[in-house]
Amino acid sequence: MSTTADDAGVVSAEIAAEQQHVDRVYTELAKAAERIELVHAEGMARGQTDRRGTGDPREEEMAGLFERDALVFSASKRRASLEHQHEGLVFGRLDLEHAVPDEHGSTREVRYVGRLGVRDDDYEPLVVDWRAPAAAPFYRATPVDPLGVLRRRVLRCKGEQVVGVEDDLMVADAPDDLVVVGDGALMAALTRSRGARMRDIVATIQQHQDEAIRAPARGVTEITGGPGTGKTVVALHRAAYLLYSDRRRFESGGVLVVGPSAAYTAYIERVLPSLGEESVVLRSIGDVVGGLTATRLDPPETAAIKGSLRIRQLLARLSRRAIPGSPELLRTFVMGTAIRLERADLDRARAQVLRHHHRNTSYDAAVEALAGLAWEQVQHGERQEFVDRFVDSGDVEAFMREWWPPLDPRELLLWLADEDLTRELGVLSREEAALVATSYQEALRTGAWSVADAALVDDLHARLGQMVDLPSEERGFYEIEELDDASQYGVSALRVGADGSVGRGERGRSDNGTSPQDRGVEDEQGRRENPRTDADGFLRGEYDPSTSERISQDPRSRLLSGRITPAEEYAHVLVDEAQDLSPMQWRMLGRRGRWASWTVVGDLAQASWGDLEEAAQAREEAFGSQVRRGFHMDTNYRNAREIFDLAARVIREHVPDADIPQAVRETGHEPVERTVGAEGLVEEAREALVELLGQVDGSVAIIAPEAHREALAGLAGLDRRVLVIDPLSTKGLEYDATLVVDPDEIVAESPGGVRVLYVVLTRAAHRTTILRVG
Repeated sequence: MSTTADDAGVVSAEIAAEQQHVDRVYTELAKAAERIELVHAEGMARGQTDRRGTGDPREEEMAGLFERDALVFSASKRRASLEHQHEGLVFGRLDLEHAVPDEHGSTREVRYVGRLGVRDDDYEPLVVDWRAPAAAPFYRATPVDPLGVLRRRVLRCKGEQVVGVEDDLMVADAPDDLVVVGDGALMAALTRSRGARMRDIVATIQQHQDEAIRAPARGVTEITGGPGTGKTVVALHRAAYLLYSDRRRFESGGVLVVGPSAAYTAYIERVLPSLGEESVVLRSIGDVVGGLTATRLDPPETAAIKGSLRIRQLLARLSRRAIPGSPELLRTFVMGTAIRLERADLDRARAQVLRHHHRNTSYDAAVEALAGLAWEQVQHGERQEFVDRFVDSGDVEAFMREWWPPLDPRELLLWLADEDLTRELGVLSREEAALVATSYQEALRTGAWSVADAALVDDLHARLGQMVDLPSEERGFYEIEELDDASQYGVSALRVGADGSVGRGERGRSDNGTSPQDRGVEDEQGRRENPRTDADGFLRGEYDPSTSERISQDPRSRLLSGRITPAEEYAHVLVDEAQDLSPMQWRMLGRRGRWASWTVVGDLAQASWGDLEEAAQAREEAFGSQVRRGFHMDTNYRNAREIFDLAARVIREHVPDADIPQAVRETGHEPVERTVGAEGLVEEAREALVELLGQVDGSVAIIAPEAHREALAGLAGLDRRVLVIDPLSTKGLEYDATLVVDPDEIVAESPGGVRVLYVVLTRAAHRTTILRVG
């Protein structure tokens, strides 16, 4: 019969035995590292030639260069894998009993499981990669269906040292020589402290979690469940498994992981590398669009407008609109005939072009449309000759640079800072237009986009097309080449004043303060205005060496810095906290997953998006007709039962059908609830925080609404384990303890109301204190 190891000497002996195997594994890794260095050196040697002169390399030299690149790439990749600092390379052991004896007559097998497959000099496996089929029994064996497993052991390591073991017995009557240590690996792991980053659960994956991880790659895999059920970490392990099982497809096509916030991505960023995967793109929902970073949160009512599908109609009208302040009249002479195209003509040409073309790639089509309207005024001579002359006209080219310039989608959104313009588009009510305009006025004040703006920029980019450069202007024979940056020669650009004086000025500026391509239409006083330039006549976002400090600090320049890139498509898209995505955000992700398989993680009871029906419609459109499969997680591993019971009571009052998991761990400590006055809030919070810090070893979060965060910010300096965070940014995160401040205000300010409070109340693993302000 088995022995339960309460004796310290027995436990030490077991640890020492496991240490011998771990030492052997690291010895083989050192040998592998030496072999990799030899391969790397050989690869570098393949690229060497004995040519002394210049010219094209010979064919055999080209082959050597190719071999060099292949060998060096392979060696570097393997080196990075071996050198990565893993939290326990070897973490598991299986003792199996087979029905058929092996070649030595034994029915017993010992199989070690780890983050990386390792073999000895005879190519015998010392460690099986956790994603390999041979490792599956480590996760799927149960006492009901042991799969030949007698004992499953989890090794706890610190660096290369084994510091502990925890066993799970899979059979009722184990052999007498099988020692069973501890109370079980899962319960041991659940009591560990939380840190600043998420830990993987590769050593303690449960059977139902493993089924979701190893589900077929094709189609849409949905992982649902209440708070603390391990949905996120299961999904991340699934991404690692997919890369292992079909590396060619998913590494070349790419895997995109999308989370709700920058705090979330920072929290999970080391999980996949710790599992042996570095080739995953990790983005918060505000960072999905290339060239744009968005972290600011709109008020709930504004975010609801921007996220709804009806905003698409407003964006469609906006993308077809004339540029504010652009010319409304074209006058020129072609072949001796005066041509005059007025606003109605220009609107007609613009509508004609945009019916069939993206705006940013239709410069030539727009010129042709104007030429056609001009020809209608002439109607004599050869039409093609007239059109050619019109197209080549310098007046027409100068006009086009102001009437049909390439448009940055972000620039169009900033037009909406004008409340009158926003209302004129005819989609929003007066109150809604004011909310949207206020949001973009705030963007221009702070230089920061809101998270909801990312999906709108992406939609406009799809409508406008990629930004392109205008055809270069032909220079006159006597025109002097302009220096791109005169400061490299120790001087500033020079300009000639109206009085003939020469002074230092900005590059490309004429004596009236505008560059030729920035000149717009004249107002009644003869001034020229152009909304694409700032007060000093510079193009918005233009870099100028003589005023670089001023421009770099300009909020509008920060908003328009860089260039938006086309949507990249991926082979697999993983979406966490999917219940929070707006319909517009689903459309944004759909452009990146047209041909992808999906893993989608969520819980409707935690949703911060209000119109779940509209969001579901957009989500289904993003998935297309792919096959769907679902996995439900129903065990809460994070929260102590006492904490989760409180959260469950809160959500059931408002969402009776909420998915409530079963908490499996008790601490004997009920949540602490206090009512405090607003004037004494900071001091009360300080006392509660000190108390929590003395009760737990890991992280403590102060979760507070906007009204109190600034006043409480200083408390983060009490201990490096403390942070102050807003309620929405806690999504997907967990802490040893939480201090929840003013839950009523959290409900009032949050787009999901009590659903967001439910999220907040389920972030603590061991202790929580709630301060109500009364």
